[in-house]
Amino acid sequence: MIAELDSKTFKSHIAKGWALVDFWAPWCGPCKMLGPVVEELSGEMKGLRFGKVNVDEQDALASQHSVMSIPTLILFRNGEIMDQRVGAGTKSAIKSWIEEGMEDAK
Repeated sequence: MIAELDSKTFKSHIAKGWALVDFWAPWCGPCKMLGPVVEELSGEMKGLRFGKVNVDEQDALASQHSVMSIPTLILFRNGEIMDQRVGAGTKSAIKSWIEEGMEDAK
C-alpha cells in the first residue's frame, strides 16, 4: 500500500526505517507509467514503506527536497536521503535500484 503524503504526514512516514517516496503529478505521462510499477513493488517489498507526494498539491515538500523534475523517487533511511532517481523505469530496474541503495547503506 502506498500512503498519500502531505506536509503533516511526510516527516513521520520517513522518520524510522526505510521509506520510498514517489514525487509525481496527475498530468505527468512518465508518472502515470511509473505509478503502477511503484504500486506493485509496494506489495512485494517488505521492510520498506511506500509513499507518494502530489507536487501540485504539496509544492513546498517538493521544493524542500529539491525535486526539479518528475517523477522523482527518493529513498530514505531514518529520515535521511540515501539516494534518488529521476524518471520512469522498468519494474526490475526500479527494484534493483532500491535493493542496491538499501544494501549499500548496510
